[in-house]
Amino acid sequence: MSEKDISKNNNDESKVDVRNSTFKSCKDVDVRNSTFRSCKDVTFVLPAQLSSVGCEYDQVNLSGDKESLSVLEPETVEGGERGMWTNQVEFFLSCMAYAVGIGNVWRFPYKCFKNGGGVFLIPYLIMLALAALPMFYMELALGQFYQLGPNKVFGKLAPAFRGLGYGMLCVTMWVAIYYNVIIAWAFFYTFASLTSHLDWADCGNWFNTPDCFLPEMAKQCDEDSTWWNNTCTSISLYCKARGVEGAINSTHCLGSTVVTTLHQRVSPAEEYFKRYMLLMDDNTSLDHMGGVNWRLAGCLLLSWVVVMACLIKGVKSAGKVVWFTALFPYLVLVLLLVRGVTLPGAMEGIKYFLYPDWHKLLSVHVWTDAATQIFYSLGPAFGGLITLASYNRRDNNCQRDAVLIALANSGTSIFAGFVIFSILGFMAQELNVPVAEVVEGGIGLAFVVYPTAVTKLPVSPIWSFLFFTMLLTLGLDSQFTMVESLITALYDEKPSLRKKQWEIVGGVCLVGFLLGLPMCLQGGFYLFVLLDWYAGSWSLLVLAVTEVVLVGWVYGTERFSRDIYNMGIRTSRYLSCYWVFTWKVSTPLLLSCVLVATLLDYQPAKEGDYMFPDWANGLGWGVAISSLVVVLPLSCKEIWSGVLSGLPLSTMFTPCRLLRDTATNQAIKASSRNLDYVKHEKDNIEADLN
Repeated sequence: MSEKDISKNNNDESKVDVRNSTFKSCKDVDVRNSTFRSCKDVTFVLPAQLSSVGCEYDQVNLSGDKESLSVLEPETVEGGERGMWTNQVEFFLSCMAYAVGIGNVWRFPYKCFKNGGGVFLIPYLIMLALAALPMFYMELALGQFYQLGPNKVFGKLAPAFRGLGYGMLCVTMWVAIYYNVIIAWAFFYTFASLTSHLDWADCGNWFNTPDCFLPEMAKQCDEDSTWWNNTCTSISLYCKARGVEGAINSTHCLGSTVVTTLHQRVSPAEEYFKRYMLLMDDNTSLDHMGGVNWRLAGCLLLSWVVVMACLIKGVKSAGKVVWFTALFPYLVLVLLLVRGVTLPGAMEGIKYFLYPDWHKLLSVHVWTDAATQIFYSLGPAFGGLITLASYNRRDNNCQRDAVLIALANSGTSIFAGFVIFSILGFMAQELNVPVAEVVEGGIGLAFVVYPTAVTKLPVSPIWSFLFFTMLLTLGLDSQFTMVESLITALYDEKPSLRKKQWEIVGGVCLVGFLLGLPMCLQGGFYLFVLLDWYAGSWSLLVLAVTEVVLVGWVYGTERFSRDIYNMGIRTSRYLSCYWVFTWKVSTPLLLSCVLVATLLDYQPAKEGDYMFPDWANGLGWGVAISSLVVVLPLSCKEIWSGVLSGLPLSTMFTPCRLLRDTATNQAIKASSRNLDYVKHEKDNIEADLN
């Protein structure tokens, strides 16, 4: 939709007769005591009553073909102002920090390697352009225009969708609980790096088992022995230790059992992670959870204390912290890359990372992986983007921010791939194995493979400290936004709570700590895997599809485009057509395909060789479904309230007119002030030049 078309439509829709007490989505409602939920936060008053209730309405004179717009301003809510970013740089850094998280380092490089190397970038960038970026921009614009959190904004777009935001917050709650456990692990490893010798560098520690294996130490053994129990052990003794009587030769035990099939080798880094940090035993499982790991519980407490301290004053304090947490990871990545590419074997690792396998483009799984990677990386449908943008000025160019952040996020993922695979290439050469044998994704890459790699570097504690500090800051950035989304939801539900920031922020963090404590048991790692497996999987995609259908079809791209235009954001006709096409067609279609593929590809939760029991998978399904269950009561209640009020069913799918007109009024004023300021500065520059 072009600027001219939008301006024309604005002229038709934005005029509100303040003498008329009925509004499009709120007709037939008693304007002096409205109970209709989609407008419940707005006080309806007649012009004749303005003086008696102390309300005012504003007149805004607009230039161009638009006449004056008069709307009633909402009554000031008790509890103080909502708050706002100190400057737009803090908002930009917060959004970038939220999007650029741990997954950029531990998930993207592995998925790129697994799915065809450089070829993976083709479906990755296509999915970015047709699904992830449009939804990212949509949520920023939605939060900025209405200046409400996810629990409130969707009910204003269409009352029947009021529960959608609560479903998003439910997903965010589950993820925030286990995500801070990762941060606790990062704290643990950061502290463990403050030493002259890393404990996971060898097999001589109390927590190591006889199966602890170092390839470089095995080179000391002759052909009649093998490395076991931290020494060279004869094949005969090794066969007996494995329950086979004696050996035939250096390669076979009695009974023609091949010696290599008896190996249960584990790296010292993996034993450090599971047996030292997590305190897991051989019999640890979901049925044998063990006792509390107090060291890990202390790190989890520290994680929540840091989150609380950074959010204690809302976006005011969080905006200051992101100046460090958003930029520091890039410094570390540059240092690691400079060190990595100078190591022998680095180029071989980078080659494995980028080498294209064109046949992979024909695999549906590759396209699904690309969509899920970019979608979960940018983080729409969690409610975090709407929350961050809701503290924006209405004249901020969130379109520019969305594009720049999406490009920065993808660029960071690719850059991190070079960093990781340069180190893995060096590690493979040191171990004299192919790069493919040392590549691992997810938690294994961050807490097993990479810690092993840094032990091969000179002054390894320094590189270990830098790497885990980087993981720490990447994790905290995302955690800040998720927790702030939950806190903002409470404030929007009851604005008077803003007067009690210390109590609310502290209470939310305390609850999060207590809910995360079970993952600090000896078997808590399996609870972590269970939540990670189910909490943000297919249910999040259901919410995302519902959201984009709501905005693109129910609320309508015409309304949404006018909202964006009224905030002073201008686009060309071609770019506007691109946004409309993606919001209405490509994004819901692609996300629906990913949802179907995810459900068809479902597998019960597992960790290595450990298969989760049926009751655990049932619990996981309960976690996943919970975010959908909370949507229904609120939406059904909204519809039932409308029926009791005698409203036609169509009003359940119509935005609250008063709130939208108020937001439009304020957006136009903000953008007009911005244009006046720009014109004034331009005149000053021209005067100076003359």
